Amino acid sequence: MHIAVIGLGLIGGSLLRALVAAGHEVTGYDADPATRELARAAGHDIRESAPEATAGTEVAVLAVPLPAMPRVLADLAGYPGLLTDVTSVKGPVRELAAGRRFVGGHPMAGTEASGFAAADPGLFAGCVWVLCLEPHDTGLDDWLTLARLYTALGARVLPITAAEHDNAVASISHVPHLLAAALAGTLESPLNAALAAGSFRDGTRVAATRPELTAAMCGGNAGEVLGELRRVIDSLERMRDALESGDPVRALVPHLRRPAQLRRTWPPAAGVADRITADAGALLGLGRAGGWVTEVHDDGLTTMRPGTDLYRA
Repeated sequence: MHIAVIGLGLIGGSLLRALVAAGHEVTGYDADPATRELARAAGHDIRESAPEATAGTEVAVLAVPLPAMPRVLADLAGYPGLLTDVTSVKGPVRELAAGRRFVGGHPMAGTEASGFAAADPGLFAGCVWVLCLEPHDTGLDDWLTLARLYTALGARVLPITAAEHDNAVASISHVPHLLAAALAGTLESPLNAALAAGSFRDGTRVAATRPELTAAMCGGNAGEVLGELRRVIDSLERMRDALESGDPVRALVPHLRRPAQLRRTWPPAAGVADRITADAGALLGLGRAGGWVTEVHDDGLTTMRPGTDLYRA
């Protein structure tokens, strides 16, 4: 397949390298001349503009930050192929791409690193790759084309709507970035910096992400992030109240028990493989249950669901 990747940072660069390794014909472009030269030096076919990179391709993957998306879509106004993206907010991109052949995507595979130099062709092996499926809007054949492409890279494709995606990632990605930043601020104290160890490291890893990327991610999903942030603040305030009680040790335990149980059983183990037909309703039911597609066949899809009922407790 002839594919273009527009934007060659960590995700775009990793995808470019993974697709080339899988035998696809891939052209790339990045707005930064130094990044283009770095990718060329690595042996890749890099063009001087987005229209040039996408000319003659079947699929164009837009791996640019949300603020750059309007300009890139304008540059590709006449592109006849299938457009997809990798941004961490889906609703705004869906609105920008209205009327185009478009399937929103988001690989849950980022790290705190950035740039083409950090690109890793194995980044997507085993990761969940959201492919948005809007019941009355997304072309099922286009969705299946991308699902086949990404599962062949080792990704687990999860089908949900853009709105469901944005609600979920506010909880498990966007607010954690804000919490990590708040915690990392305690490193202003030299003593804190000297004593910080495993729990601090694990809780603040993503605070090292480029601030512009975190701001674009959280700001682009502001409504959902605000709602989730209020929920987390409410939970912290209840723990504060427990600490102010006459018996703080005993009062804290009920607030900690369920989160501890959930975290100990995460990530959920895979259940038994199944086969479903390529039907939008069946696919959305799979995604809403936390299930994913592992293979795309001519006569159906191989799928997997979490092998636990803990989340329904």
